[in-house]
Amino acid sequence: MRRGIGRQALVLALVAATLPSGLAVARDIDPPERDATHTITGRGFGHGRGMSQYGAQGAALAGKNVRQILDFYYPGTAVGKATGSIRIRLTGDTTDGVRVVAATGLKLRDLKANKVYSLPVASNRNQWSIDPRGEHGTQVRSFDSKKRVWSLWRTLSGMAQFEGPAVIALIMPSGSQAKYRGVLRAVDVGGAHLDTINALSLETYLRGVVPREAITSWRPAALQAQAVAARTYAAYHRKRSTKRAYDLCDTIACQVYGGYSSEKASTNAAIAATTGQIRLYRNTPIIAEFSSSNGGATTAGTVAYQVAKLDSWDAYPGNKNPNVSWTTTRTSSQLQKALGVGKLKRVSISRRTGIGPGGGRVTRVVATGAAGTRAFTGDQVRANLHLKSAWFTFAGVDTLDIPTD
Repeated sequence: MRRGIGRQALVLALVAATLPSGLAVARDIDPPERDATHTITGRGFGHGRGMSQYGAQGAALAGKNVRQILDFYYPGTAVGKATGSIRIRLTGDTTDGVRVVAATGLKLRDLKANKVYSLPVASNRNQWSIDPRGEHGTQVRSFDSKKRVWSLWRTLSGMAQFEGPAVIALIMPSGSQAKYRGVLRAVDVGGAHLDTINALSLETYLRGVVPREAITSWRPAALQAQAVAARTYAAYHRKRSTKRAYDLCDTIACQVYGGYSSEKASTNAAIAATTGQIRLYRNTPIIAEFSSSNGGATTAGTVAYQVAKLDSWDAYPGNKNPNVSWTTTRTSSQLQKALGVGKLKRVSISRRTGIGPGGGRVTRVVATGAAGTRAFTGDQVRANLHLKSAWFTFAGVDTLDIPTD
């Protein structure tokens, strides 16, 4: 407190010293600059390559079947088949090892020796854990719920996994449980702790993906299209991950996967109706990308089956697609921070795809400010401003002048 009072007195003394003797001067404080708000309108949600998920539902409402939907969104591709298993990295498990709920039939597999152990069952043993030990080994421990202590059960020279029951409950860092089919494997991907990998059949994996990527009340043909796209996407990445300990993650960076707890009857039926079906291009699984909504036109990618064309199903009557068009706002300071050209003067959309209402998606934006001029792609601006898509405009105009007063 004393330091604060002393500083205030010093400031007052300095101010007084600068004033002519005998005069009292009142000085107005300059008001802060007004941070103007700018309206941005746009279409679609996502990158727009491949299948529109709302478009698939619109096509299903129009009476199209799964093959017709996939032929439209992945033109030039053929029907193929994929089986086998998949390995999913569970990114939410950031504990040191792999900790599970004790259950009847729970087993431990020593992956290095390929030896299986049945884990003892006791009323006071309610958790098991595979934890790191040394440079490359692991230790297996059980938790005594009465004594509230962990006890060492076995040490291994390599990695291990839990298997046995149809569903295994993984204990997350928060203490909550997440249930998974298949096996839960501890692997040393890198870092101080072990990573958790859920290895299971491709078909079973889809049960935890399709309900997280689509609306489960959608028409069967739309859900079947999502199942084939998700299966193909998984097969594509599995083919390219042979040197890694896992094939895919469980987030939006790959495909969202929620495990056993996400399963729904409608999506399970769609998966079963399309068992094994994928899409191929030149006898290889395609990268079957999809996004929520394309706003009325697909966008071209780097492969032959990703083409730019109009899509009337995305806004099909009765589809109730909330992302066909959207409106949001950003302030001048938000635009300035996102574009990095100093005090912003002008933002101009200089090029679009030319396909769709208003000229389609933005491909080039030029920003001018006190620090100079920079060019951006539409996707860069979308990311920097956190917009739903790169199909946008500034309240109906392509050039936005920022007031400097």
